[in-house]
Amino acid sequence: MNQYKTERLERILGKLGITELNPMQEAASAAIHSNAEVLLLSPTGSGKTLAYLLPILDQLGPDLHQVQVLILVPSRELAIQIEQVAKDMGSGFKTNAVYGGQAIAKDKKALERDPTILIGTPGRILDHIRRKTVSTEDIRLLILDEYDKSLEVGFEEQMTEIIESLPHLEKKVLTSATEKDEIPSFLKIGNPFVVNFLNQAIPLLDIQIVIAEQKNKLDTLEKLLRHIGPKNGIIFCNYKDSIRYVSEHLMQAGINHATFHGGLEQRERERALIKFRNGTINILLASDLAARGLDVPDMDFIIHYQIPMHEEEFIHRNGRTARMNSDGTAYVIKWDQEALPDFISGIPTETLADRPLPPRSKWTTLFISGGRKDKISKGDIAGLFFKMGNLSKGELGNIELKQDCAFVAVPISKSQKLIQTLNNTRLKKKKVRVKLLD
Repeated sequence: MNQYKTERLERILGKLGITELNPMQEAASAAIHSNAEVLLLSPTGSGKTLAYLLPILDQLGPDLHQVQVLILVPSRELAIQIEQVAKDMGSGFKTNAVYGGQAIAKDKKALERDPTILIGTPGRILDHIRRKTVSTEDIRLLILDEYDKSLEVGFEEQMTEIIESLPHLEKKVLTSATEKDEIPSFLKIGNPFVVNFLNQAIPLLDIQIVIAEQKNKLDTLEKLLRHIGPKNGIIFCNYKDSIRYVSEHLMQAGINHATFHGGLEQRERERALIKFRNGTINILLASDLAARGLDVPDMDFIIHYQIPMHEEEFIHRNGRTARMNSDGTAYVIKWDQEALPDFISGIPTETLADRPLPPRSKWTTLFISGGRKDKISKGDIAGLFFKMGNLSKGELGNIELKQDCAFVAVPISKSQKLIQTLNNTRLKKKKVRVKLLD
């Protein structure tokens, strides 16, 4: 690696708060540099996004002002996460994410100046290609992140048309947290170089069966959460209706949580994740939409409230915990008359301790009506809260900066005083509103 690349790598890792790449990222980077086709298999949360973004930066032309890299993803959340990672890296290359659920006019404005790296869901990317708001002429690199999900029923025709519209592709990278038997022929992948780290996290994951006497499992879930205590975790359900009635029970029991599923508006889903990331809430009640591609903190546990129908969902759900060399526990709640599928077998039963309700989080989230487009940085926000808000270092939690707003975690006990002090003050040149996030 030459001196310039070494210095850039050190600068990027410094910005991300990382001291060094993990073995998977090292192997993936070397493979992507040296091969035209790469299949990267690694557990959820192992750092695949950084693993492919770093090497593709070395292959971008700084003087070419067209889209050079296309990253296709199966969900809005993954598109947003990758865009955030790319911007946090400070690569110097314009990056934009486009996805369904966002106004096409907003996309068009963002794409007035072509990004170097374009991220998006298949349907929205194809829409822009057909509208000719995106040029494919100079796209040399294609990344299919969580490719197995993108190739499910309903995506194939879109994916085929997109790939046929890329006349000058030189490199293809596919990533997944599960191993598929074959790669569809329309991807035109010959003999990819395989980087396989799927077995790396298995010893760190503990799986336990919890027996429920009642079919609806609600009382058992509540007792399990008391048993686990004040830790971070995701409760998985198979259906939106299930999430609704489980959420109602948790609210009645006084268990603070947020919900996350495809029936929610994008804004609601994003804000649920913000609260989950910054510790305002410790429990996310979710569909399999949360099983992959989300930027969430390390999970101490996940709970299969409803047993997944397929082994892949079981693997992806479990992959939300025991990540990046940390351990974790997956609990399967089983009604005593319920049959388990073949892929869940030989698992010990957990005996639940009778414990009090875990305490609610001491944090809450404040909304600030200014962001990157107003030239506001995280440092500016921290300075405002330390100087005008009189917070000590340990009282300022996670700051999440967006294009037009920001979210800050603060102690509940200080929140009202902070709103009174900071609302309608100036941050850089913008007068900002500060309020509690709903």
